[in-house]
Amino acid sequence: NSLHCKRCKEYKIQKKLNLKCVVSFSNGTSLICHRDARIVHVVFPVLYTIVFLIGLILNSLAAWAFFQIRSTSTFIVYLKNTLVSDSIMTLMLPLKILTDSGLGPWQLKALVCRVSAVIFYEAMYVSIVLLGLIAFDRFLKIARPYGKLWVQNVTSAKILAGIVWISFFSLSLPNMILSNKKATSLSVKKCASLKNHLGLKWHEAVNYICQFVFWAVLILMLIFYAVITKTVYLSYRKTQKKDSKSKRRTKGKVFIIVIVFFICFAPYHFSRVPYTLSQTHHRMDCSIQNQLFIAKEGTLWLASTNICMDPLIYIFLCRSFLEKAFCVKVKKFRISDNVVLIT
Repeated sequence: NSLHCKRCKEYKIQKKLNLKCVVSFSNGTSLICHRDARIVHVVFPVLYTIVFLIGLILNSLAAWAFFQIRSTSTFIVYLKNTLVSDSIMTLMLPLKILTDSGLGPWQLKALVCRVSAVIFYEAMYVSIVLLGLIAFDRFLKIARPYGKLWVQNVTSAKILAGIVWISFFSLSLPNMILSNKKATSLSVKKCASLKNHLGLKWHEAVNYICQFVFWAVLILMLIFYAVITKTVYLSYRKTQKKDSKSKRRTKGKVFIIVIVFFICFAPYHFSRVPYTLSQTHHRMDCSIQNQLFIAKEGTLWLASTNICMDPLIYIFLCRSFLEKAFCVKVKKFRISDNVVLIT
């Protein structure tokens, strides 16, 4: 038919551009939608390798330091759980690097689609929620400096962290189970090709849930930091004549959480929804699919840099971490008589 012929012409044009992926048609036939091999097999693997090496070093150092720190505060509990999620993301990167670079067999790509990529995304969203909880913890240091609310209890923090892990595991597990179509060297080029009909619907639904989670956390974080900003500003106005430049810089460090959160995760969530639609709906031009793929992969790489950025939070805001990791003595930083933001 005419639609099929039109698609055939698009395929011939794309083939000349030396690009690579699978496009399916509503009548059950499929063609290969090529992608730029230089970006897919060279640029992104190199970028991910850099992130992996830096993340491995920083998170190994963080693990060594936190292993010596007791969980005596909600802040430490959230930081330790963030370290776990970052470590999981770090360990999943080598599989992605091998498959994206073409160094691994296509069977490894099937494993990435069904298991390791799902685990990577689960850990990433756990990290997103934990950053929100860390921001909430800093907010409570101002709103309730004496720790009277139940959420300021260490046991409550552990329970909240556990709920976060269980919730995202429950969302992720069906994505593994429902990717049960037979894998071939062609079908693994597009992970959605391994999902059955219910798997595609679940994948799309989970994407919207994760989008909601991200934007909810971002909005709440901005509210928390509006209060923190006001408090820090009032403290600065009162003490600007007495404070040294180093103390003023220290006050600015409390904003590292929202900076890391926005830089790492906001771009990815702008590109994720249209990319998921291109994966779960067949009627989409090959050129648009390629553009969405590059946008998704580029912003996903930016999101993966979170494993390198989170240690900045440990360094700037966690006194115990600095003392254990770098063997230095650090004083508590107060913005008022009752409020301690760097603990």
